[in-house]
Amino acid sequence: MPDQKHHSQVEIERKYDVEADARHPQLVGVGAVAVQGEPVRHELVATYFDTADLTLAQHRTALRVRRGGHDAGWHIKEPAEEGRTELHWPLTDDDEPPAEVREHLRPLIGDQSLVPIARVTNQRDSVVLQDAAGFDLAELTDDHVRSENLRSGGTQEWREWEVELLAGAPDKRDRREALLDAIEERLRDAGARPSESSSKLQRALGL
Repeated sequence: MPDQKHHSQVEIERKYDVEADARHPQLVGVGAVAVQGEPVRHELVATYFDTADLTLAQHRTALRVRRGGHDAGWHIKEPAEEGRTELHWPLTDDDEPPAEVREHLRPLIGDQSLVPIARVTNQRDSVVLQDAAGFDLAELTDDHVRSENLRSGGTQEWREWEVELLAGAPDKRDRREALLDAIEERLRDAGARPSESSSKLQRALGL
């Protein structure tokens, strides 16, 4: 089987817990935001993998296969100086981690087996925020989440908002922080609270 090409990107985002009846605020006028697009719905199902003793989680690394949405495929998320580095491989027909994915993780897991540890089903409504020139600054997502802990059998349901910077975001770190801070202020006015969990996986596993 030929090697599957992968690509990577830096993921800079913030997560917020919200109540079931919360409503998105208007963000036009916040920083450089000039256009708030119409929401687009995605049905996402992600299965997360780790070793039996959660070696990846101990190294702040996550492996998942996601079906649905614009970035379906195999994803590895790793720590980065700012945000996280997310690596993508193409979707496969089954839920067996591809050899290229295992090879990338070998320095962390050696020859240990990778097993499913959680499944996250997410109904996502996403809105793109653009500046006056039409560049994509950020994506605001409204997630209705159901998780299954495949280790314990427990389930959870919650709602959260995420703000992720896109390619048109400011090129200076302090300006990126300023944009995120300004959006956060508007979201908190609408009832959002900074999430107590850094990721859906962490929450699903109760870490």
